[in-house]
Amino acid sequence: MNQPLVRPVSSDNPPVRSPRTGLVLRSAAGGVLAALAGLAAGAVAAALLGTRLSPVVAIGSAFIDRVPPWLKDLAISVFGTHDKTALKAGILIVLLALAALGGVLAVLRYWSGAAVVILLAGLAVLAAATRPDAGQTGFVPSFVAGITALLILRLFATRLSGLVTDPQDGVSRRGFLQLSAGVALGTVAVGALGRVVGGRRAAVAEAREALNLPLPPSLDPPAGVQAAGAVPWATPTEDFYRIDTALSVPLITPTDWTLRIHGMVDREVQLNFDDLLKRKVVHKWVTLACVSNEVGGDLIGNALWSGVLLKDLLAEAGPAADADAIKSTSQDGFTAGTPLSALTDDRESMLAFAMNGQPLPVEHGFPVRIVVPGLYGYVSATKWLTEIEVSRFDRFDAYWTPRGWSELGPIKLSSRIDVPRSKATAGQVTVAGVAWDQHVGVSKVEVRVDGGPWQQAELATDASIDTWRQWHWTWNAPRGNHVLQVRAFDAKGDPQIEVQAPPAPDGSTGLHSVDIKVG
Repeated sequence: MNQPLVRPVSSDNPPVRSPRTGLVLRSAAGGVLAALAGLAAGAVAAALLGTRLSPVVAIGSAFIDRVPPWLKDLAISVFGTHDKTALKAGILIVLLALAALGGVLAVLRYWSGAAVVILLAGLAVLAAATRPDAGQTGFVPSFVAGITALLILRLFATRLSGLVTDPQDGVSRRGFLQLSAGVALGTVAVGALGRVVGGRRAAVAEAREALNLPLPPSLDPPAGVQAAGAVPWATPTEDFYRIDTALSVPLITPTDWTLRIHGMVDREVQLNFDDLLKRKVVHKWVTLACVSNEVGGDLIGNALWSGVLLKDLLAEAGPAADADAIKSTSQDGFTAGTPLSALTDDRESMLAFAMNGQPLPVEHGFPVRIVVPGLYGYVSATKWLTEIEVSRFDRFDAYWTPRGWSELGPIKLSSRIDVPRSKATAGQVTVAGVAWDQHVGVSKVEVRVDGGPWQQAELATDASIDTWRQWHWTWNAPRGNHVLQVRAFDAKGDPQIEVQAPPAPDGSTGLHSVDIKVG
């Protein structure tokens, strides 16, 4: 009796994976381990050199610099303040996927796989070298990462090449496992060394804790500013939004910080942190908003800022009569162009070193940042500040201007419903939220249901024209599905713009609407 050509699969006879499949998987794993070892070595090199430009940070920063405005807005709308975490994860996934491909190619022909590693390392080196804060050694971590990855890849390719001609080569299998374990343990050890060597963050944290700054008379919000149901009028520091271009935040101790004010001035001014503290300190509640904030979005916060008035420092420098702007520069190379008039008028723009009674968090610009009421952050709120150049708008382009964003960036009147957001119980329902028009002020807020007549809401106390204003309205809500809308009026009595517009190029407009199911 003839035997069947294909033996049935059973629990006693499980399918056998092709030796070729096993070789591909081992080769891909070798490429991934080589890449991880390279990244760990690059991180140690960055720590030793005191630069933030590890390979991932270098590539990510270059990506951020070149991303079009529409993609930036999409990332913020999808990931919010976690956009940088998502970018890092995406970069790692792409790098490891390409490294796996390089591992497979290297086993067949080493230099074809090595070409993938060289290309990736070259991109990282180029990205690092072209960063404004690269210095003379910014490219070194990416170079070290590339060399390390090539060496480890060579080890894996040599060990696995025997399997190409002899899939049953057990020595190569054992060797692969031993090599993989050794590389993995080495990578972990090097990563741990990087954390030990990279004590810069710990040093900055210790310096921040040791600061003795002038404290505001009170951290309590002014009386009557909180509306029932609205978000906290004073935004907790840990909840304050963070949007910037720094994939890895600059780490600067107060003793290392200096500021240079130069350009179209009578005299150049240079300050260190101690010089700053010797000047008159002001404490001011200011609401900051991001230009990327969608209608009804949460990229806005209100905090108590402490610092030194910029108009006093600029008066010491003596700006030229025809100067109309400053170009402020961050430690990481970011620049913002701010109207000179916004820094010298009565709005009390400042160099801030404290937030809600504590030294600035590292993520919010420690040790010194700029705070300007009434302007979106992209033209004013430079963090990790190191330089101010008095100039003219027609003589420079700030970071976001060539990328399609407007030059001046005044904040637009807007309003938001905080409660209810989706559901409510029939009867008396509190509708509440915030409205803002920094350095102009809010005079009235109205709410309507299902496109009906506008109803005037009750405003909370106005602390300042430079902070948001809260409001509430009592709604006798019937059962069913309804749409709530809100609109605000500025201090001059003009209503906010109702036409819907996206954030680019100068801030979103439109009325915030909320669909409510009342049961």
